[in-house]
Amino acid sequence: MYEIRVRPQYPKPYQVRWKVGDKPHARSFTTKTLADGRRSQLMAAARRGEQFDTETGLPKSELAALQPQLTWFDHAKEYAEMKWSEAASAKGRATRADALAAITAALVKDSKGAPAPAVLRRALTGYAFNFSEHKTPASDGLTAALAWLSGKALPLASLEDDSGAIRAALKALSTRLDGGRAAPSTITNRRTVFNNALRYAVERKRLTANPLPSVDWSPPPTDDEIDWRYVPNPQQAKALINAVGTLGRRGEHLQAFFGCGYYAATRPAEAMNLKEGDCTLPEAGWGTVLLSGSSSRVGSAWTNDGKSHEERGLKRRARTSVRDVPIPPELVKLLRAHIDRYGVASDGRLFRAAEGGVLTSKEYPEVWKEARKVALTKEQIASPFAEVPYCLRKAGISFWLASGVDPTEAARRAGHSVAVLYKFYAKVLDGQRDQANALIERAMRAADQQATGT
Repeated sequence: MYEIRVRPQYPKPYQVRWKVGDKPHARSFTTKTLADGRRSQLMAAARRGEQFDTETGLPKSELAALQPQLTWFDHAKEYAEMKWSEAASAKGRATRADALAAITAALVKDSKGAPAPAVLRRALTGYAFNFSEHKTPASDGLTAALAWLSGKALPLASLEDDSGAIRAALKALSTRLDGGRAAPSTITNRRTVFNNALRYAVERKRLTANPLPSVDWSPPPTDDEIDWRYVPNPQQAKALINAVGTLGRRGEHLQAFFGCGYYAATRPAEAMNLKEGDCTLPEAGWGTVLLSGSSSRVGSAWTNDGKSHEERGLKRRARTSVRDVPIPPELVKLLRAHIDRYGVASDGRLFRAAEGGVLTSKEYPEVWKEARKVALTKEQIASPFAEVPYCLRKAGISFWLASGVDPTEAARRAGHSVAVLYKFYAKVLDGQRDQANALIERAMRAADQQATGT
């Protein structure tokens, strides 16, 4: 630091001079008081041990204040792009984008001039956090929504000291667009994404610590057990599958599809991917199906090849994993009849959409809805009983367990760990409660007889 230099010939005659490394720096002021104040600021920064930038001559604290602050929105986009190439599935990309969109919409300075929530959510999910080459250009309204958010987004660094912002994000990820409470699984998944994005900020040295664990917040409780009241028993499952076959040509085509859900406990996406070469179908007795993948609809904007369906490995398994599932004669007959009547697609796929393409996740639920009207009572139709096709898988696995199948083998056929099997599927089937009551009543009578000596 040098003494203040006075230059009367200049409009700002009082000049503060200092040198950082080999480079001199100077700034002029109109009054000596202002110059003294500036010199004192620089000297105080030096006494605090602050580093000075050689190019600008400014202490580190002042340089940081002059630089644009990275916002949560900027960070979230970078995080989403980093994860895009690493994503194991297109479904994972879409789920992550949904979570970041819900969170980011809440991390703003204020809502003045905000676009409609649905417009902002679509802009964020479909464009800000989507890096596909196959997405369509954004409309003017969506572009304007993203521009508004860019100007309103909170600085990332502020999250470290503002628990209110964290709570706002947690509230947003727990709420649907219509204001209702999001499903527990959705809340859990979104919070996981939020936590991982904050951890990434710590990794990049943008935050000194993850602020999320310091906020007193608990995810909603979840009921992991299946409600046995709404799971069909074997007779009801068969009635529903048979009812599908009465619903015209489309129902006849999908009867074996639903049969796979019950007799082989396939997930719908696994049955959609089943090919003729995966099936061993003897004329009599038990057969086998080999499950090696699944086909799920996620939208062309999320897949690598721009197709609306994604071919994936088995759930939570390596891409090359294969699961062989023995199937009873009932399903063997259904599959043989299906192949004889409808043949297979060019790639060997058994089940196809009405127009010949990949069976969609919107098509078969409509058939199931009509089958419920045929097979169930009015009271059952009005209730959640067998409400979705996935109930067939639950019914099939639960029936295996109720029949005495070893849990390890049941878990292997279902594609679960034993722990997960018991956690979700080991429930009493509809109609089994009376059997359990009879066993208890018999034991109570035996105890009474033993006590009275009769």
